[in-house]
Parts: sequence; C-alpha cells; structure tokens
Amino acid sequence: MTSYTGDVSVGGPADTRDIDGVTLTKIAVGEMHNNAYLLRDATGQGLLIDAAAEPERLLELIGDTPLVKIVTTHQHPDHWQALAAVKAATGAVTVAHPVDAPGIPVPTDEFVEDGGTVEFGDTVLSVTHLVGHTPGSIALTLYAQESPHLFTGDCLFPGGVGNTQKDPARFASLYEDVTEKIFGRLPDATWVYPGHGSDTTLGAERPHLEEWRERGW
Repeated sequence: MTSYTGDVSVGGPADTRDIDGVTLTKIAVGEMHNNAYLLRDATGQGLLIDAAAEPERLLELIGDTPLVKIVTTHQHPDHWQALAAVKAATGAVTVAHPVDAPGIPVPTDEFVEDGGTVEFGDTVLSVTHLVGHTPGSIALTLYAQESPHLFTGDCLFPGGVGNTQKDPARFASLYEDVTEKIFGRLPDATWVYPGHGSDTTLGAERPHLEEWRERGW
C-alpha cells in the first residue's frame, strides 16, 4: 500500500494507490465535488467510473491510457456532465444499469444488472444493483487479495446511505439493499469509494447501521 488517503479536492491533485496490480486514481471534479475513479490494470487498459465533470481534467488524467469503458453509477446529472466529451475523445464503451440509462443523455452501449460484471483488460468488477437513491444505481466491487474495494456511487457514504429525499419507501429500499447486498456479503476490511467526499470502510460504518435505520436517512 502507498500513502493513499482518498482525500481529494476540486482543483487539487489526484490520489493514487495500487491494488494487486490495478492502479486506482481518484480525482474530485465539478461544482458538486464529485469523485471520478480511473482504474488501469496490468494490460495497460483503463476504466473510468463516473465521468462527472471537467472533461479536460479527466482526459488529462487518462492521458494515453486506452480507455475501454466508462461506467455511470446512476442517472443524476452531476455524474455524467463530462460523459459525452470523454466518450468522444476515447471511444470508450458506456456502461449503466438499464433502468437508469434513459436518464443519461449519452446512449448506453453496455447494460449491466445485479450480479453481473464489468470487464476491462484482465480485470473483472462485480455489479450490485441498489434501489432507492435512483431506481438503477449500481455499485462495483473489485476483489483483491487483502480486501475488496467497493465503488458505491451515491448509495453509501461515511455516515449513511445516499439521499432518498425523505421518502420512507425509497429509504427503506436503499437501506435494505445496502444492508443485505453490501454489509451482508462483504467483510469489514472492504474499502468504500463514494461518489462524493472521503472514503471509508465497511468496518467503520457497520456499527451505525441501526442508527441509520432509526433516523430514516
């Protein structure tokens, strides 16, 4: 491991770590302080999670890496502002869940469902469908020797699940999905990379699950 912290800010430098030969680079972009994540594996190919904003910064980050795919975690506009420009510059395949794809103005080339995978180079990411923040939000898991690495979009953050606009039914859906599909299946050592802000681990958040349920957000 390196000195990676995951603490990045808009206009500031990216942060990078190595995960079993996969290089992960996190950068913050845009007015909503979105996180974008670039993965490069040993084949040299790359995958971008959320082309959120500031396409020029994302393209500078990508550089000469052959970008194979761009995954959009969900349909909210702050997560796809740079998608058209990055796809046009790289020719990468766009990936999203079919339920949220109609809300993304760039056509989706590859649809993924719960239990599916996203592949690039020699790397495979597992897809988890989480309903509540949006109907078609997805999380991606990269399994590594030491612990899994989980990209949660806006479904899980330090301190709680994603925003469900105070809708009890949406909160119940997201809380149940996150509890069962994430906390119920992955170990405490799992590193969590959210769509905004700092990283966390499942171990840091697990003791607060009942507190989240009781407060309803």
